[in-house]
Amino acid sequence: MAEESNFAVNETKKTLGEIEVAPEVIEVISGIAASKVAGVYAMQGKLGSGVSELFGRVDHKKGVHLTADDEGLKVDIYCYLDYGVSVPKVALELQEKVREQLVHMTDIELKEVNVHVVGIVPEKTELQDLFNLDDDEDGEEE
Repeated sequence: MAEESNFAVNETKKTLGEIEVAPEVIEVISGIAASKVAGVYAMQGKLGSGVSELFGRVDHKKGVHLTADDEGLKVDIYCYLDYGVSVPKVALELQEKVREQLVHMTDIELKEVNVHVVGIVPEKTELQDLFNLDDDEDGEEE
């Protein structure tokens, strides 16, 4: 997680005042943009975000970690992808969408967008295919 400092936006025009964006806002924007990319199944969360989701609360910054250092802002995205997608293509689209949304919404440039594919989620199997309900357990017909 990033430091507890805010990031200045549009430093060239200080005639009307100063605009600051909290690090949590950058994480939320990145998380929403990443989850909207086709091929992304879900974002990796922690126990706390999993418990929150059980109670109906959505954690939009789940799977997003922001770090700020001398080089600039870096975002790490931890996600699960759908089975059958091209991992490099989805990762590249993730990087582009996150950068694009942050520039569009906050005018903040990111130094890096690092994508970490945590796992691949296979296609769901129909429950009826798993258990053939037409057959009797003993193999006898009535």
